[in-house]
Amino acid sequence: EVQLVESGGGLVQLGGSLRLSCAASGFTFSTYPMTWVRQAPGKGLEWVSTIGPTGSGTGYETSVKGRFTISRDNAKNTLYLQLNSLKTEDTAMYYCQRGTYTGASGGPRGQGTQVTVSS
Repeated sequence: EVQLVESGGGLVQLGGSLRLSCAASGFTFSTYPMTWVRQAPGKGLEWVSTIGPTGSGTGYETSVKGRFTISRDNAKNTLYLQLNSLKTEDTAMYYCQRGTYTGASGGPRGQGTQVTVSS
């Protein structure tokens, strides 16, 4: 059974930082690209970042480029997202997802971790 468990979210002040983690199990983690997506209150699912299976290739949504960094540790079956220079518009539930982003019906995803940026 595929399991993805996110952690690391919380309440942070404008300009602050957080590091999200996603512990994966139930599949061969090192053979899949992995993705972070987010959903802000009242909005649809939004792609944030994707990393290749070995970590050598990454992509970022325009609004987070230069502020967020995706990484992975295949020995620990864990995906990370470092969030720096946080803005109020980054407030959302963040989910990790196996594979690349193919839309809201894609997946599997975890249960999410809430990031709230206060001004």
